[in-house]
Amino acid sequence: MNKLVLFLFTALFLSSCVVLSPKKYKSLLAQRDSLSNGLNEANARIESLEEEVFRLKSDTTLLHSQIADLTSKINGLNSNNANLRAASDKLSENLKRREARLKEVEDILRKRDEATLALKDKLQKALLGFQQSGLSVEIRNGKVYVSLTDKLLFSTGSIIIDEKGKQALAGLATVLKSQPEINISVEGHTDNQRVVNLGQIKDNWDLSVLRATSVVRYLTDVQQIESARLTATGKGQFQPIEDANTPEARSRNRRIEIVLSPKLDELYDLIK
Repeated sequence: MNKLVLFLFTALFLSSCVVLSPKKYKSLLAQRDSLSNGLNEANARIESLEEEVFRLKSDTTLLHSQIADLTSKINGLNSNNANLRAASDKLSENLKRREARLKEVEDILRKRDEATLALKDKLQKALLGFQQSGLSVEIRNGKVYVSLTDKLLFSTGSIIIDEKGKQALAGLATVLKSQPEINISVEGHTDNQRVVNLGQIKDNWDLSVLRATSVVRYLTDVQQIESARLTATGKGQFQPIEDANTPEARSRNRRIEIVLSPKLDELYDLIK
């Protein structure tokens, strides 16, 4: 490039018919040097700009790659977000169904508790005259327990219900006949004393079962309560209400418990 400038300058000089003075000649040389320096600076600037263009192109390529990567990640996040939103909606619907089901169960249990409390009140009123003779009525675990000590129902070692016991069971039957939705379980309990001299009754298991069966037979055969509503079980000595080994504690452990529980068909249908 410098040679080209020199050539043009020389040609221009030779084509001139004017003889230059030394001062003019030096001036022309100075112009030539200035042009040469300017050209060098321009070339250096061009090279710098070309390097910057290359760097910018490289940066642009890298940015495009980064943008593509970020776009891919954003798309993935959007997809995950959509999936999470769908899952959240599904969970929300499930929660609503569970809450509705829970409310149904709570309503049924509330009705059961109300019915159980009302039944207890009716029984206490119907059996008021027997509570001083060893009869009690209480609610446990949503069920009504009518507890009758053995002395209210049986003579010592007997499985035959005496007259006072029949009167108590008759009062109980009057209430139960008006409550056909109530299931009835009769449980026989004994103390921990060994059974002796009771004929075919071998032990406390036998005694507890036979006494429970005697009560069930009286309620079904005499009081005409539907047999399908009743069950008879013997617990022997193994579910005492008192652990003390005293005559009073043993007397309280010898008992018949009539367990009354409302039918919960609605609840069972819900939890299937």
